Amino acid sequence: MTSGGKLTEGIFRGETINTPSMLCVEDYIDALVWAKQVGGLKGLIARADANAKVIHDFVAANDWIANLAVKVETASNTSVCLKIVDKDIAALDDDSQANFAKGLVGLPEKEGVAYDVGHYRDAPSGLRIWAGATIEASDMQKLMPRLSGPSKHRRRSSLRPPPEVIAFGSAKGRSSIPDSFIAEHI
Repeated sequence: MTSGGKLTEGIFRGETINTPSMLCVEDYIDALVWAKQVGGLKGLIARADANAKVIHDFVAANDWIANLAVKVETASNTSVCLKIVDKDIAALDDDSQANFAKGLVGLPEKEGVAYDVGHYRDAPSGLRIWAGATIEASDMQKLMPRLSGPSKHRRRSSLRPPPEVIAFGSAKGRSSIPDSFIAEHI
């Protein structure tokens, strides 16, 4: 490629030009090779289904959380959205529910197990977990216990978000979760 009669050397250093960068093309080729290695389209779907199953099994075993999609046929197997349905959390105001969800998301982030699993901005407080084919089911199995802990007591003790979440949880800079609620559940 030339410009003004001179070789455009930047394209050899990864600079973007008016056509797709060759690096992007190489990345795409690598992705297609990987997809073929895991079984092609059927293999990719099977991986996503296996990941979603880990999440759905967790939801079935925990009455405090549910799939955001009410109808099974509309539930995604790749971007699984969950809502918190615990009656004590549902009784809180929106800011407090959001604080709880942020605290819940903070636990696996602190442990380096999952990042960016918070709910969509306009969705009910909950979780959004990427379960696509690029995730290993074994990693999903590591994540799920960190959301509930080994017992209901541990889950209840996580109702109060970490201090850094509370500090940013409301316009007042303080959580709106009533102290009596915290005391009862911690």
